Amino acid sequence: MDFDLVLRDARLPDSKPDQPAVDIGVKDGRIAAIGSGLSGTAREQAQAGNRLVCSGFVETHIHLDKSCILGRCEHEKKRFPHLAMERTSAVKHTFTVEDVTERAGGTLEKCISHGATRMRTHVEVDPKVGLRGLEGVKALIDRYKWAIDLEICVMPQEGLTNNPGTDELMVAALKNGATVVGAAPNYDTDRPAQIRRVFEMAREFDVDIDMHLDSGASAEELDTLLVCELTEKYGWGGRVAIGHVSKLASMPQPNMDKVAKRMADAGVALTVLTATDLYLGGRHTDHNVPRNVVDANRLTEQGVLCSVASNNILNPFTPFGDGQLLRQVNMQAIVTQRGTDAEVRAAWDMTTSSAARLMGLKDYGIAVGAPADLVVLDAPDPVTALRTVAPVLMAYKRGRRTVTREPVRLHRP
Repeated sequence: MDFDLVLRDARLPDSKPDQPAVDIGVKDGRIAAIGSGLSGTAREQAQAGNRLVCSGFVETHIHLDKSCILGRCEHEKKRFPHLAMERTSAVKHTFTVEDVTERAGGTLEKCISHGATRMRTHVEVDPKVGLRGLEGVKALIDRYKWAIDLEICVMPQEGLTNNPGTDELMVAALKNGATVVGAAPNYDTDRPAQIRRVFEMAREFDVDIDMHLDSGASAEELDTLLVCELTEKYGWGGRVAIGHVSKLASMPQPNMDKVAKRMADAGVALTVLTATDLYLGGRHTDHNVPRNVVDANRLTEQGVLCSVASNNILNPFTPFGDGQLLRQVNMQAIVTQRGTDAEVRAAWDMTTSSAARLMGLKDYGIAVGAPADLVVLDAPDPVTALRTVAPVLMAYKRGRRTVTREPVRLHRP
């Protein structure tokens, strides 16, 4: 067979240690063959060098529109209460379409450089910013389709029912490029009303739902339960995700397991935003600070579909970040004390196969016929890659090279 690309000596994520490496043949942007010693001509050949080759990382929850604004925001003056939303809101009037495109594009390139090939970005609308964030991010979809598939989830960060004009902007965004609808009821004076309205929008436009939900240090008044109820009522199981949900981290394990079972039965997925939840959580105390991060492994064991994502990068919500998803899931495993090989392997899935399922991607994985979205990591297997935060050495989108990073070399005397 003639190939456009043959990637040789690749170790696949599910390969056993004693299994030999394989070659991956690509034709017309898709995987055409997998096997040892593939023969035939190839326009390009690359050597994985007996390293791990996986499908591209899936970023399920990021905010490109407000990334990299840390320098223009007021400095944080106290630990509690944190005023990340207020500090961000104060500069939103400075956003222009071109400004958003430039900042978001820079962040997107960082994510691409670390192996992300699919992404869902949340974009907020309200009377302060209008549709400028949406237009700025939307311009990136075609501009970067050579490297990443990008979808937009529109959301009302500063409230919906209590913020006149926001509902109309949400609807306008869903008519003009947004393909997922989000929510942030913590900042609404009527949290249940916002959640119900978002379900109405989802049904009207036949789109998936991805909500920011239940951030806090106490498990009282869980909005997650209402989301489960509405998901079942409207038959939206498998199309609803909730992010943060740090309130669950404050619950005794038997109680958390009950909520997890409710989520699993309803088909509500969870995205943990480890860096943000760590940075913003536990500020109500100056000692024995709680970690504020949900144990996604435990929820996975209860049947909940879980992913780990970046959320905010270089803004008041998270004044750190480089778009490296592997770093996020490594941090998640450390914080929740999941260190066995089986636990680390399950965490790996939260930014690969499970993340793809959360986004409803039907064509994800290394298999004949799947898109040739491939990443070569400087590690022999997923567990080692996650434990060491292995760098991405090569990345491909539909069989075309998008990233090259040379392996580190020591210059010995």
